[in-house]
Amino acid sequence: MKILVINTGSSSIKYQLFNMENQTVLCSGVVEKIGEDHGSLAHKIFKENGDILKKEYEGHIGDHQTGFKHIVDYLINEEFGVISDRSEISAVGHRVVHGGETFKAPTVIDEAVIEAITRNIPLAPLHNPSNLTGIEVAMSVFPESKQIAVFDTAFHQSIPPYAFMYALPYDLYKNNRVRRYGFHGTSHAYVSGVCAEYLKRPLDELNIITIHLGNGASMAALKNGQCIDTSMGMTPLEGLVMGTRTGDVDPALPFFLADHLHMSLKEIDTILNKESGLKGICGTNDMREVFEKRDKGDKKAILALDIYTYRIKKYIGSYYAALGSLDAIVFTAGIGENSPDIRKFSCAGLENMGIKINEEKNNSYKKGLSEISTADSRVKVLIIPTNEELRIAQETKKIIDGLS
Repeated sequence: MKILVINTGSSSIKYQLFNMENQTVLCSGVVEKIGEDHGSLAHKIFKENGDILKKEYEGHIGDHQTGFKHIVDYLINEEFGVISDRSEISAVGHRVVHGGETFKAPTVIDEAVIEAITRNIPLAPLHNPSNLTGIEVAMSVFPESKQIAVFDTAFHQSIPPYAFMYALPYDLYKNNRVRRYGFHGTSHAYVSGVCAEYLKRPLDELNIITIHLGNGASMAALKNGQCIDTSMGMTPLEGLVMGTRTGDVDPALPFFLADHLHMSLKEIDTILNKESGLKGICGTNDMREVFEKRDKGDKKAILALDIYTYRIKKYIGSYYAALGSLDAIVFTAGIGENSPDIRKFSCAGLENMGIKINEEKNNSYKKGLSEISTADSRVKVLIIPTNEELRIAQETKKIIDGLS
């Protein structure tokens, strides 16, 4: 079975084609700058012998329909294609950012699903419209393939009301769906599943804290394998300090900025989402540059790292309390996988909670799944590279298998 995984943005299409017999990637690529004067497609073919063949295209790509046609041309190319006909693709798995309360699991896409995703556009105005575009175009380009929606928010739908509700007038939830939804669900689901496999225990017997640290960052608390809390809220702004986002702040802060600095709502939104976080504190949202500044003695960079890791540590403590006991902590995504100092400082001082990092293992991590806790640590501390595309492909396959 071959499954194409699609992640459609407003001016981009990311894709991977999987052979689900052995869960290998046949090819992957990204179409960028759709609708601009100079678009591009970067395509990689993964050979059985380990070689990677790269093909590129540059030129005007007027719309997503054209972008998908370019992808098909590369998939079935006589010289380097990986399939002979588009009908070989059994299903297309789509990443959809926001399923609201409607979707608790992946689902086959039909008109009712499209209507429901459309109704959730107010909850994700920057993402759901692009996701819908990808779905609609893919349905026309791959008419023989099943189309499956996999939602970022679905994993968090097991969170109980006392954790997802805000202490606002109840009618705002009832009438306007104001509540915590959480994001990065596909990543949290994937690494928690791999964690259970590594520990050789059923996921539904484990309490895990998963920590996804990229330019966007979030954490999730899993009790008996089910998510009971997550750091992002109704939007991806809440929670941890991120590359350009504030994370948790006093809710009255926007009123202060409006009243005393006469900022507009648009200006406040830009500050909170695009000019804050690491960038707001020390001038850059690239963690590598933050560490370069720190190593040169930059006080703002030092402060940024202290704030960043202190926030993670506070969430570890609060989630430990919510769970009652803890089997494992998992670090993942770009920063979580590649920054030993972030892992070290986020867990520093938690030894009495049974969380102990082996400094040598932490510092010598290269690639792949790794256990970096000490032998006497009650809580396993793991690094697990995330693979959201594979998770989408796996979820898509489950749906297809269930239909047969």
